[in-house]
Amino acid sequence: MKTRFLGIADLTEVPAVAVVVDVMRAYTVAAWAFARGAEKIVLAGSLDEALALKARHPDWIALKDGAAAPGFDAVNSPGLLRSADLDGRTVVQKTTAGTVGALAVKDAPLVLCAGFVVAEATARLLRARGSDSVTFVVTGEDGQADEDLACAQYIAGRADGTATDAAAFLRRGAASRAATELTDGVRQGVHADDVELCLELDRFPFAMVATSEGSLMVLRPHAMPTPTEEDNPV
Repeated sequence: MKTRFLGIADLTEVPAVAVVVDVMRAYTVAAWAFARGAEKIVLAGSLDEALALKARHPDWIALKDGAAAPGFDAVNSPGLLRSADLDGRTVVQKTTAGTVGALAVKDAPLVLCAGFVVAEATARLLRARGSDSVTFVVTGEDGQADEDLACAQYIAGRADGTATDAAAFLRRGAASRAATELTDGVRQGVHADDVELCLELDRFPFAMVATSEGSLMVLRPHAMPTPTEEDNPV
């Protein structure tokens, strides 16, 4: 499998397959939203778009990065979201980097969104689709976020059978700038468990696929069957 690891600004063409990685915290939060029962997540391009969608659909749950703000129901924190009842609900998500990355590759035939919590399911879906060329979009810090790059490299290795030990990749995530900022309270809208939750490997058994539905980019869970020994490369 041919792989590329690019920041959002480095995307110059539409990839055949894109895996958009945001470990801390967009796609950890998205996975938790699905685990708490959300039906779908609409990825908003701006705060104004998120608020407009919320205004048109008052029953939707709007969330954003940073501190709580008028018009938004939640913040982009897995620790704060994990107890929410989202059964059957639609979530509108706007984050600094993760949603931006997905929208940047919205024309790709296959767009997956990922973090460590769905790493194996994402790799298995890439294998199932027989993806020969995959572009990993490293969303954080203009493509330099080591937690996102580590996760992308781990997924790539699991997809082609070369990575078996996640420990070194998870250590990179724990030592990353984003992890430090979350732990030290530099960022707002944070729960004390956020870093731990973002580094919980394979917490969920589904991948997450983003597709264009009308004018919206919509993320949905993609359930993967129970892996067999043959399906799990070592």
